[in-house]
Amino acid sequence: MVKRFLLDKSSLLDYIIIMTIKTKEFFTSYAPDCRKRHLHKRDKNKLIEFSIQLEILVKDKWYPVIRYDTSHKFAHCDIIHWSGKKEKVAIPTLDFKMALSFADNDLIQNWNIYRERFLKEISYDKR
Repeated sequence: MVKRFLLDKSSLLDYIIIMTIKTKEFFTSYAPDCRKRHLHKRDKNKLIEFSIQLEILVKDKWYPVIRYDTSHKFAHCDIIHWSGKKEKVAIPTLDFKMALSFADNDLIQNWNIYRERFLKEISYDKR
């Protein structure tokens, strides 16, 4: 992305700031019906944004179950229920890099617990 800033309207000097934002996105499969979607953006070595989401496949459609992200300019977790209700929980750190590591480790260790909770909500809803 290239941004141009004209510092002085009477001047013909145009300063160009080149931003080196790199985006990385990938999926990790935990089970045939369960995957992690990982996206993060960096400006040089600084992590500026991330979203890590556990998804469950139900009747040929992927549903988010839990999401860690920085969409509101702070690191937080959204616990998403089958009904569509969302619970927002702040992550107790201001550092995005630490929050990303925490989120990634949480999903690696607890993906099956989150998966089972979501599947139970689906079963309960069908009664």
